[in-house]
Amino acid sequence: MELTQAIPDNLKEIPRLAPLDVYGALGTTSQGLQAEQVAELRGRYGWNRLQKKRRRSLIGRFFGQFTDLFAILLILASIITFVVYLLGGRNPSDLHLSMAIVGVVLLNAIIGFVQEYRAERATDALTKLVPAKARVYRDGQEASVDASELLPGDVLLLEEGDSIPADARLVQAFEMTTNNITLTGESEPQRKTSTAVFEEELGWIEIPNLVFMGTSVAAGSGIAVVHSTGDQTQFGKIFQLTAGVADAPSPLQLEVRRMARLVAQAALVIGAILFVLGRLLGLGWIEDFLFALGVMVAVVPEGLPATMSVSLAVGVQRMARRNALIKRLSAVETLGSTNDICTDKTGTLTKGEMTVREIWHPGQQVKVNGVGFEPRGEFVLAENSSPRDAASSEHADAVGTQPALSIEQLHEWEPLIRAAAFCNTARLLPPDGEHQGWSVLGDPTEGSLLTLAGKAGFNLDVALKQEPRVYLLPFDSRRKRMSSLHGQNGRVTAYVKGAPREVLALCTRLQNPETSLEEPARAEILQRNDAMARQGLRVLAMACRVLPDDLKAYTNENVEVDLAFLGLVGMMDPPRPEVAAAVKMARDAGITIIMVTGDYGLTAEAIAERIGITGGARARIITGVELEGMDAGQLKSTLGVDQPLVFARVAPEHKMRVVAALQDLGQVVAVTGDGVNDAPALKRADIGIAMGITGTDVSREAAVMILLDDSFASIVQAVELGRAVYANIKKFILYLFSHNVAELLPFLFATVAGVNLIPLNALQVLAIDLGSDVASALALGTESPEPGLMKRPPRPRTARLFDLALIKRMLFLGGIQGAGAIAGFMFVLLQGGWHWGAVLPKTSLLYRHAITMTQAAIVVSQVFNGFAVRTESVSIFRIGLLSNRFLILGEAIGIGIMSAISYVPFMQGLFGTAPLRLVDWGLLTAFGAVLFIAEELRKLAARRRERSGQSAGERQ
Repeated sequence: MELTQAIPDNLKEIPRLAPLDVYGALGTTSQGLQAEQVAELRGRYGWNRLQKKRRRSLIGRFFGQFTDLFAILLILASIITFVVYLLGGRNPSDLHLSMAIVGVVLLNAIIGFVQEYRAERATDALTKLVPAKARVYRDGQEASVDASELLPGDVLLLEEGDSIPADARLVQAFEMTTNNITLTGESEPQRKTSTAVFEEELGWIEIPNLVFMGTSVAAGSGIAVVHSTGDQTQFGKIFQLTAGVADAPSPLQLEVRRMARLVAQAALVIGAILFVLGRLLGLGWIEDFLFALGVMVAVVPEGLPATMSVSLAVGVQRMARRNALIKRLSAVETLGSTNDICTDKTGTLTKGEMTVREIWHPGQQVKVNGVGFEPRGEFVLAENSSPRDAASSEHADAVGTQPALSIEQLHEWEPLIRAAAFCNTARLLPPDGEHQGWSVLGDPTEGSLLTLAGKAGFNLDVALKQEPRVYLLPFDSRRKRMSSLHGQNGRVTAYVKGAPREVLALCTRLQNPETSLEEPARAEILQRNDAMARQGLRVLAMACRVLPDDLKAYTNENVEVDLAFLGLVGMMDPPRPEVAAAVKMARDAGITIIMVTGDYGLTAEAIAERIGITGGARARIITGVELEGMDAGQLKSTLGVDQPLVFARVAPEHKMRVVAALQDLGQVVAVTGDGVNDAPALKRADIGIAMGITGTDVSREAAVMILLDDSFASIVQAVELGRAVYANIKKFILYLFSHNVAELLPFLFATVAGVNLIPLNALQVLAIDLGSDVASALALGTESPEPGLMKRPPRPRTARLFDLALIKRMLFLGGIQGAGAIAGFMFVLLQGGWHWGAVLPKTSLLYRHAITMTQAAIVVSQVFNGFAVRTESVSIFRIGLLSNRFLILGEAIGIGIMSAISYVPFMQGLFGTAPLRLVDWGLLTAFGAVLFIAEELRKLAARRRERSGQSAGERQ
C-alpha cells in the first residue's frame, strides 16, 4: 500500500469546509453518532484496528530453517556419517558423531528461528501506540469507548495529554497543539486550528485542521470528527508499509549461501571422480564408496556454521559494550560493509531541544551561550557589534576576546526579552525525580525563549505580577504570529512574536532608539534574517505597541498594527556534541552520510554543513515534492552523483525509495531513525538503526541495531567492529578451508600414485573438523580490529567473501599442509617396510600408525597456521605472536584432542589409530615451522609490493 502526502480524493474537501459543515459531510451531527448508525457503519468500516497479515505457523517457520543450503550440507554430512556407521561395522563413534552434527544443525535452526520471530514483532509494536480508550459524543451524551470501536463520523473530545485514536477533522480548537514526532519525526509541537484551510501546497499531514492516529495533544483542547479509521489512517498505511517489507538477506548470508553452493558442488564432483578412479584402481564397491564419502566429508567444513555464529555473537557482545545492541547476528558483519548512512536530523544528529543562539537588532548582535533548557549562560558581543559601552566592560579579558555582557549591560535588550517571555504559554521545569536536567512543559521553542529570559536575569513571575496578562491572541498558522496583551497603571501593551517577514510588515518604527523604520533598515533586517536562517537558526521577530485607551475589544486587526520592531531571536536544535567527530570518522572510512528529514531544507542544509556531512561542498537539497516527481532512473542518477545530498520535507515512503535506489546501485545502506515514520525504511535497509532512549517501540522493533545511548558516534564504533568481524570471518574461513585442502591432497595422492591405501578415514576427518579446529577458529573470531581499518573504503556489495586472494592463500597454505601430511604418511609406511602398492589390513599397526601421522600432521600444521593467518600482510610479530590468549588455548585443545586420539586406548579403538613416537612429533613440528616461515616470507613480499606501488604512485 502506498502512502503519500497527497490529499486522498474522497477527503479532499474536508479541510476546506467550515466547522459546522464538517458534521454533515461526514454523516454525523454535533450530537455524535446514533446507535443505529453505529451498527450500520460497523458493517461497512469494521473495527479501528491495524489488520495483521497471516503468518506462517511457528512450526512452519522452524522447519523453514532447514532449507538453508549449509544446513542441507550438514545434514548430508550427518547422513554420510550414519552410512559409515551402517557399512563400517556399526562403530558407536560413527553414530555419536552423526548425532553431534544433527545437534549443530538443530542449534543453528533454533538461532535462526528466534531471530526471525523477533523481527516479526516489528509490526506488533505499532499497535501499542494506539490508545485503548477514547472520549466521544454518542446519542448526544459524552461516553468513553474502546478506541477499536471508533467509526467515521464519531465526534472526539480531545484534551491535553490525550493520544489521538483515529484520523479526524477539528471543528473546535482551543490553543491546541499536537505532538506529531511519531508520525513526522519532528519534535516541535504543531499548532492546530478548526477553521477552513485552502492552501494547496500543504501535504495532507501538514494541514493544521487535521489530527492523526498515533499522535497526541501537547497542549490545549479540541473537538474533532473522525474521517478515517484502522488501515485507512496515515498511521495504518505506515503499518502496512512496515508489514509489507520482507527481511532481505544480509551480504554475509548471501556470501555464505554462495560459498555453500560451491562447496556442495565441489564435494559431489570430487567424490564422484574419485569413486570412478577408485573403481579403476581396483577398490571394492564398499571400500570405494567409503573412500569417496571420506573425501566428500573432507571437503565440507562441518564446523563453519557454528564457528561463524559464535564469532558473530562475540561481535554482538563487543558492540553491546559500546552501546550498540544488535538483534540479528548477520547484521554485525553487514555493518562493516556499510557504504551509505541515511540519517534523520531531529533527535539523531541533534539533541531534540531548542536553544537560543543569537539575538539581534540593527547595529547590535549578541551570541547566547549555554545548552538545553537550563537558564544559565552568557551573552557575548559578536565581533561586528558596536555597543555603546563595550570598551569599558569589566568582563573583557587580556587576550582581546569579545566581552560577556553583564546583567546591567543587557538593559537595552530588556524589551525584546520581555516580549519573548510574555508571548509564551510554556513553562520551565527544574530537575526532579523524573527529569535529570531542566525540561519544558509545552512548546520547546517557547521553552527556549523562557530559558533566554532566565539567562538574562528576567524574573517572569515578578514581571507578570507587575504587568499581568489581560488578553491573548494565540498563534495562527495564517498570521504566523501571536500577541500577548499586558496591563500596568491603566496602560495596555501588546507584545508580538512571529515570523520575521510577517511581523516586520506590521512595524512602522524601531523601538531602541525609537526612530522611523525606513526602507534601508527593513532591508537590513531581512538580510540578517536570511543570514541567520542559512546558519540553521529558526528565526522569530519580536515587536510591541502601547495600545490606545479607547480600544473596547482586542482583535488581530486593531492590535497588530503600527508596531515597534524590537529585534530578532535565532534558535536552533543543537547538534549532539559528539556527532561532528563521528561524521568525520565515517567520511574517513569512505562512508557517505545522507540526511533524510521532514524538516525544512535550509535548516537541514545548515545542520549538515555544521557537523561536516557536506565536507565543505555545496549540498543539493531535494524536497519530498521533487522526489515524487522523479522516476526510479532519475533518482538513481541523482544518488550516483558525487555531491552531498539533503532530502527535506520527506514522507515515510520517500525514505524507502531512497534506500531502495541506493540498494539498486549496489550500496549497503544503513538508516537511522526514532519515530514510527522511520519504521518502513528501517526494515527495508540493510541495517536499520533505532534510538534506544528516544526511539519509539516501532522503530526499535523494526531495526536490527539499537543505540542504547542514542549517540551517532556509537554507529561509527559499531562499523569498525563490523569490519573487524568480517576480517576475522575471512581469517577463520582461511584457517578452516586450508586444512580441508590438506585433508583432500592425501586422498588425491593415494589415488594418483597408486598407494592403494586410504590415508585418512571419515571419522578422523570429522574429528579434525568438529574437534581440533573449532576452538582455534573461534579464537580467530575474537581478534581485535587491525590499525588503519577505518581508513579503508567499504568493500562493495559485489565483493566476495571467498575471493581470488583468499583462494590463492588457501591453496598456498593448504598445499604446504597437504604436502606435510603426505610426507608424514609415507614416512611411517616406508620406514615400516611397506612396499609400494601393497595392501595393508586396516587393523595392522603400521597402517594405524600411518593414518595417525596423517591426522597429526594436519593438526600440528594448523597450530602454526592459526598464528600465520592472524594478519594478512603485517608480520605476526608486529601485533604480538602470543597476544591472542584464546588462540593459544584453542591450539592447546587441538593438540590435546590429537594426543588423546593417539594415546588413549579407548580413542585408539574408536578411530583406528596408534601411538606416535617422539621422532614423529619432531618431524611434524618441522613441517609446521616450514608453513609459518613460508607465510611470513609471503607477507614480506606483499609489503614490498605495496610499498613499491605507493612509491610509483607518488612519482607519478
